[in-house]
Amino acid sequence: MRKKKIIVIGSGFAGLTAAALLSKQGFDVTVLEKNDQAGGRARVWAKDGFVFDMGPSWYWMPEVFEQFFNKFGKTTADFYELKRLDPSYRIFYTENQQMDVPASVDDLAKIFEGKEKGSGKKLIAFLADAKFKYETALEDYVNRVSDSIFEFFDFKLIFKSLQIQLFQSHGSVVRKQFNHPHLISLLEFPVLFLGSTPANTPALYSMLNYADLGLGTWYPMGGMNKIIQAFLKVCTDAGVKIICNEEVTKIKTEGGNAQQVITKTKVYDADVVVAGCDYEHAEQTLLDKDKRQYDTAYWNSREMSPSSLLFYIGVNKKLPNLKHHNLFFDADFDKHADEIYNTPKWPSQPLFYACVPSKTDDSVAPQGCENLFLLMPLAPGIEDNETFREKYFNIIIERLESRIGEQIRPNIVLKRSYAINDFVADYHSFKGNAYGLANTLFQTAFLKPKMKSKKVKNLFYTGQLTVPGPGVPPSIISGQIVANEIAKLTKKNVL
Repeated sequence: MRKKKIIVIGSGFAGLTAAALLSKQGFDVTVLEKNDQAGGRARVWAKDGFVFDMGPSWYWMPEVFEQFFNKFGKTTADFYELKRLDPSYRIFYTENQQMDVPASVDDLAKIFEGKEKGSGKKLIAFLADAKFKYETALEDYVNRVSDSIFEFFDFKLIFKSLQIQLFQSHGSVVRKQFNHPHLISLLEFPVLFLGSTPANTPALYSMLNYADLGLGTWYPMGGMNKIIQAFLKVCTDAGVKIICNEEVTKIKTEGGNAQQVITKTKVYDADVVVAGCDYEHAEQTLLDKDKRQYDTAYWNSREMSPSSLLFYIGVNKKLPNLKHHNLFFDADFDKHADEIYNTPKWPSQPLFYACVPSKTDDSVAPQGCENLFLLMPLAPGIEDNETFREKYFNIIIERLESRIGEQIRPNIVLKRSYAINDFVADYHSFKGNAYGLANTLFQTAFLKPKMKSKKVKNLFYTGQLTVPGPGVPPSIISGQIVANEIAKLTKKNVL
């Protein structure tokens, strides 16, 4: 009996997850990747002895990675060494104040108590609540196809929705319990960098605080691309064919079914197509108009997560006053958030993030040097050019030098910028977004773009613009959901 042919478009975490699981279940799977290396946003750039992760740099929710490898009889340790960072990260505030966030929750509670009387116990209670939300979300919410509201018409689930404060905002819950601005910014930062303003993000997403402060911040030795290499090994061992430099130009349909995937050089027959590329691009560019579920007005009405201005910098000396992860909250948090989401513009006084993986890993920079990755959240869809990039490079470097008390600029030996135009060119990213859809209440679960096409019977979507949302672990979960759905529908002879 002929194996069903599945074409997966895109080799990010969601696409590779789906491909590996589908091949394991007996499908003939081919992954088509536009760029010259697999990994999507988790690609790597290497030059002059420096090795830069181009995208994700935080390793949270380690059990999601572990559970994926376990499905193939492997563990994380079979592919890379994980180190838990302690401190997890350093936060720089105004007036040269800074705070190291320890791996121990008890130690963090003492820091909270020192800044605001009574807040230590409140933190413990807050994280216990966040843990409940985290476990509830993983058990009852994120693994659903979310094709219809009726999936959630269950008394138990409705009751849990109230328990996890799905209809309250993250910002309101945090600010009801904590008053000190340092504590508020610590608890609100994950949603600013990954989705929306705290005021517009459901309180459910305090589960990110548990992922951060409870489960810890980790690092795979060799860099985040080591995870991609592990996923590629799992895929190829399972029989997946991965073809790079193969940009898809069209999904050809006939009679309500996807029949072929066409690239610039070849035509691939398909029984099932999984679009792991940018959802908006797949719909608006690869499909004929009558096969699109959503129109231009729909996509323009979506609230996107931020884009980013990134700098990959090689420094020919050590930077002792920085940790592996560093958050610079020495500017107005609310103002920068407003300039991302409400009045989109290049920020007047940006927050930014600095990652120095060479603090943990000697392999990512030459001896005596530092690998410095800078990220500034940025409104998607605004004008991007070299003038803006250089202006903000100077702003960030001056602030960085001021906060750490030493010069960096004279010691820069390698520099590359990456921003909105690059996200569009490399990933066909809608408006150059970096993370997908913003985590708002009206873009949660069944209110996200559908994972299964309503107009093309055998076309599915996976990744950051559909269920369950932005981030590496959610992308892995997204790939798992779509693979399970395809396998289920195949067994029912629906596909």
